[in-house]
Amino acid sequence: MGTRFDITRTELGALLDDLPAYRTDQAWKGLWSGQEPGEIPSLPMPVRLRLAEALPAALHAIAESEGDGGETVKWLWELGDGHRIETVLMHHRAHSTVCVSSQAGCAMACGFCATGQTGFDRHLSPGEIVEQVVWARRRAAADGRRLSNVVFMGMGEPMANYDAAWGAIELIHDELGLGARHLTVSTVGIVPGIRRLAGERLPVNLAVSLHAANDALRDELVPINRRYPLDVLLDACAGYLRRKRRRLSFEWALIDGVNDRAQDAAELAAACQSLPLAAHVNLIRLNPTAGYGTSGTPPAGVRRFRDQLVERGVNVTVRRTRGTDIDAACGQLAAEPAPVPVAVCGGMSPRDGTVLPDCES
Repeated sequence: MGTRFDITRTELGALLDDLPAYRTDQAWKGLWSGQEPGEIPSLPMPVRLRLAEALPAALHAIAESEGDGGETVKWLWELGDGHRIETVLMHHRAHSTVCVSSQAGCAMACGFCATGQTGFDRHLSPGEIVEQVVWARRRAAADGRRLSNVVFMGMGEPMANYDAAWGAIELIHDELGLGARHLTVSTVGIVPGIRRLAGERLPVNLAVSLHAANDALRDELVPINRRYPLDVLLDACAGYLRRKRRRLSFEWALIDGVNDRAQDAAELAAACQSLPLAAHVNLIRLNPTAGYGTSGTPPAGVRRFRDQLVERGVNVTVRRTRGTDIDAACGQLAAEPAPVPVAVCGGMSPRDGTVLPDCES
């Protein structure tokens, strides 16, 4: 049967087959409204107890950390088999975004990413992915916010766990009611997954973690490029754009002296402009991790790189780093307890003292 949110309506009906059909409807509605099975008020207590026993939570909180003055929340979860994952909730001015994990660990081996440094443990089920969203929506509501965006940018490579990730997307869309334009799938460049995504019924957003726009450098930074080089990847991106007409973004973690040079900006601009609809570029300074020694590009270099892209007609956003004080920022998730939060004064980043423009979701 799987986890609480892996159960189908038919399976739930079979679990309650000795009861009137409307009890199944009440139970289904209660589960997908985020209520605990043992607390669904429309059900009699014996039914609640039966559901609570049959449908335990998949995620068990080990730690919850707050950063950015409470605007960023990170959960460390333990799964039923002991593996651990992390989920990050980010509050913005008008909405909240949850960054969910699709795998425990990651096999993509990107050296600058903490998850990639830990290696791969296992895939998550659709229900384990969805439960992260349910928890985040509950917390957002408690904070007086509305969860409106889900990004598959946490631990793992969604396209390497395609069936479960897509199953979770359909549940988030159909049962939780979040529209496709508010769902974003990120990939380091798994071309078969991008091509499958282009044929699906929901036009979700696609984000490609590019980080380099020539094969020699990308082979080094993103090893999967050796299997799916840039010309193959860009062809798949073009096919997605032609089919879906949805926004595609390239994610670019700026690494000092590595991919922040003028030639890198020129190559990235050419890649963007080779597509039938120009891609949007999201820039972010590389966040520090224990297993990668090179620093992120200094703030002045970030601005310079942005300006070089703008001069070439590229749509670009510099994303504000969120959650570095609790190791919750992009590339920092490693399923370990967060450090003790660092005091933040005047809204400045505790790592470098620089505030960049707010991120765009």
